[in-house]
Amino acid sequence: MKKKVLAAFMAALTVTAMLGTQVVSASDFSGEDPQIEKKIKILTIWAEDNDNGILLNKICEDYQKNVNPNFDWEYEMVSADNLQQKIATLAASNDLPDLFAYEAGAPLVTLIDSDKLVNVSEFLAETGTEQYLNAGAGELMKGLSGTEDLYDLPLGLNVEGFWYNKALFEEAGCEVPATWEEFDAVLAKLSEAGIQPLTTGGSDKWGATRLINAYAVRTMGNDIMTKTANGEVPYTEEGLVAAADKIAEWAEKGYFGEGITTVDMNTAGSMLMSGKAAIFYNGSWFTQNLTDESQNPAGKDGIGFFNIPVADESVSSATSYSMNCGNILAMDKAKYDDGTKWFLKYFMENMGNLAMEEMGTVKGYTYETAAEDMDPYTSLVLAEIDKSTEGFAWWEAKMVSEVSKIAQENVQPLLNGEMTGEEYMQSIQDVHDMQ
Repeated sequence: MKKKVLAAFMAALTVTAMLGTQVVSASDFSGEDPQIEKKIKILTIWAEDNDNGILLNKICEDYQKNVNPNFDWEYEMVSADNLQQKIATLAASNDLPDLFAYEAGAPLVTLIDSDKLVNVSEFLAETGTEQYLNAGAGELMKGLSGTEDLYDLPLGLNVEGFWYNKALFEEAGCEVPATWEEFDAVLAKLSEAGIQPLTTGGSDKWGATRLINAYAVRTMGNDIMTKTANGEVPYTEEGLVAAADKIAEWAEKGYFGEGITTVDMNTAGSMLMSGKAAIFYNGSWFTQNLTDESQNPAGKDGIGFFNIPVADESVSSATSYSMNCGNILAMDKAKYDDGTKWFLKYFMENMGNLAMEEMGTVKGYTYETAAEDMDPYTSLVLAEIDKSTEGFAWWEAKMVSEVSKIAQENVQPLLNGEMTGEEYMQSIQDVHDMQ
């Protein structure tokens, strides 16, 4: 009997302790930061002194210095090529970092389905920080995941399209093209004038696959790559083969110059700015290079931008843009606690202004910097974002990792003339069929 009474007493004591812990850990996020002792680990693909690495370390420094001296962080970088494998290994051992860069779309869905990630929608509601997230960025990321709730945060809000060297266009007597027919005419005119029409990051591969995607979407619809990933349309569909054949045709005509598969995206961007190539497909994040006077000899008004030319407005309109949120930031559910929440609350409230002040870029968060105070290239990008009425994703966004890998690997043989468009698309379909 005594044992039963003691057991009941201990059980009651345990419940009381648990309830007490819940009361202590519950937070009122409308008040002051409680300065909880917390150390987080951040895993990214950027060096500490480059791109988002700068911003992530700066916001940690600011939070520690200005708000919570009991906060600390550990920063680790992994190569972009090894990111998925690294995260898969850590997830399997239940040792994901507190925060980590990852890829939106299919790779992220795997982690969502295995219940590894923090529900960001719930975090935003709990901390009252919904208004600091750009609504378009949130909807885009939910669309990529196919979820009603958000499970990641953006590290960019970008439109993609063609950057062009204005001086080279003027030299060749070219106007900005609005249709694919006009675009092909501009490429021919530039080539006839002795100007390299195009450049891309053939060694990085994704820059080249973006070009296939551009043609495919405009000729087959904004949702074509979702349909292929879902098995509704085969990758070997005639229109997709034609898209692959289009960039192979440009390469065969010499529009990319020599050795394009050895050129990376940074070099390609430099070629555009220095007048060695006329047109370069990239995203609005390229403004980081354009606003750097040491990198951009073309100056503050030397480079222009135009959206992907239209084939048929009823298929894909001129106000629909290829959009993405860059490599996203996800959070490990197992390590998520009040200390993490308070830091992330500060992150939400300050990242928009920090990105604008430090780099002149839009990262998917609200900011207070007035447009008239911005660099011309940043203003140009914001104007393009304002024009957009619809967004579509990039070539590999909906592909599972094995399919994405072959799509990128084989774009080099396509550019080199070692594969036809049909062979390239068949290679993708073959791997898709094995999944």
